[in-house]
Amino acid sequence: MAEQNTQAIAGARRRPGGGGGEFWSVGALVIAALVVMPILSVVVLAFAPTENIWPHLLATTLPRYATNTAILTLGTGLLAAAMGTGAAWLVTMYRFPGARLLEWLLLFPLAIPAYIGAYALVDFLDYSGPVQVALREATGWTSARDYWFPQIRTRWAAIIVLAVALYPYVYMLARAAFREQSAGSYEVARALGAGPFGLFWRVGLPLARPAIAAGTAIVMMETVNDFGVVDYFAVQTLTTGIFTVWLETGNAGGAAQIACLILAVILVLVALEKTSRRHSRYYQSARQPRPITPIQLKGPASWIAAALCALPVLAGFVLPLAVIAGHAFDKPGSWASGGLGRAFANTLTVGGAAAVLTVLGALFMVYGVRLTGRRLPRLILPITTIGYAAPGAVLAVGILIPVAALDHQIADLVVWLTGWDPGLILTGSAAAIVLAYSVRFFAIAQGATDAAFGRVPPSLPMAARSLGRTYGGALREVYLPLMRGSVGTALLLVFVDCVKELPATLFLRPFNFDTLATRAHEKASLENIAEAAPPALLVIAVGLSAVVLLARMNLMLRRR
Repeated sequence: MAEQNTQAIAGARRRPGGGGGEFWSVGALVIAALVVMPILSVVVLAFAPTENIWPHLLATTLPRYATNTAILTLGTGLLAAAMGTGAAWLVTMYRFPGARLLEWLLLFPLAIPAYIGAYALVDFLDYSGPVQVALREATGWTSARDYWFPQIRTRWAAIIVLAVALYPYVYMLARAAFREQSAGSYEVARALGAGPFGLFWRVGLPLARPAIAAGTAIVMMETVNDFGVVDYFAVQTLTTGIFTVWLETGNAGGAAQIACLILAVILVLVALEKTSRRHSRYYQSARQPRPITPIQLKGPASWIAAALCALPVLAGFVLPLAVIAGHAFDKPGSWASGGLGRAFANTLTVGGAAAVLTVLGALFMVYGVRLTGRRLPRLILPITTIGYAAPGAVLAVGILIPVAALDHQIADLVVWLTGWDPGLILTGSAAAIVLAYSVRFFAIAQGATDAAFGRVPPSLPMAARSLGRTYGGALREVYLPLMRGSVGTALLLVFVDCVKELPATLFLRPFNFDTLATRAHEKASLENIAEAAPPALLVIAVGLSAVVLLARMNLMLRRR
């Protein structure tokens, strides 16, 4: 009987169409190659350009691009780390008016893309905005020559906008780290005479440093990736340099060289984050640590703490939402624009297609890697997450050149076979955008599915295999029913990020093809905030759904 079972299982492995593990392993390698391909394409283009303009860039604009990028990255990282860590410490260690509500509201700026925050800030503080209008009415001034007001479209304003939009990355990780710490550590520190600042500086901060460093690294990578804010504020960075070199001079090799420089910056940030905690060791007690009991603040201290936590929410969520919503509903006719309807449909189409393809690809690849006993697929799996660290403009460079070449070859083949010219099938449609989204956000789907696979008891798929199910049958009948929640979450998160993505969409979209993000950016660039408000508000609404889901997940984990 045992020999018959062994033969049956061996026969199942040899059956094509999803029975054998080799099919899944090879498929995983193919998907990994597609995800990594744009990065390799950028490197190849950079080291073998048609026209090498690197010396010219180095002597003219590149130092300015690099300096602005460095200042923006460091400034945003420091400010976001201060806001996120401080807010996480206050809501974890103390109780004050509105603390429980602010604990969740501090996540809400994630729903506002940074470029929408930039539109709102300029509209609010510009010469024709409500602040300066009220100032002139109150003082009797009649023109800008009568008073001084700080410039809004500057590098430092860009740092503030980016920081208030991105600090929740630090806040989430720091809050989780503070909560996991034992109350005993703080009691010992108090017994030794440490005050409130000493508890934070000598106990809480060192123990939470790995989480804070990881969150700050994410913020800095997102800052390097940003295009909407820096373009709207006329701050020339490495990302805007890609657009300038490629679109204005037509030099793809030069754009790829700048893209390689951005990739090097990203890799340095990742390496610094890992090196900073390489020799640090943080251990929990074998027993469940006693949770921290928040201290009730009273008097002015309680209101100061509430104000400090409310300020990032006001700047990063309430102000942008109020300004954009005010414009959107002040002119209801802007909602009836045909361009808005097309942009909404395009967004749903490309975002939905990219989310489905990305999650399906992640399911296939993670499952194939888990089935294989070979080392190569397991080594490649972490490499596929590099797309999330790579800016959208970099991926656009790596996708458009090879896809355009493939497009021309397909068109030539069709002409040779049929005599009919089909035009550009891939770059003339939204296919390149879908591919860019899939590569950019593959890490989100991979992380969610990998964690979901890990939660399924191995005995269940083994039982299915012993009953004659193929590997594909075990995936359909055992894994997927148990992973529906995680798969749905991954679909939503990938879709939301696709809706907000701007640089890759601007690069790769066909002629006369808009999404909500590109329409909002174009209208805002023309100083038409009234027309930019409806698509921006729709982007915010989609982002809010992801933030609410994230808050619910955190609440469920906290209750366990």
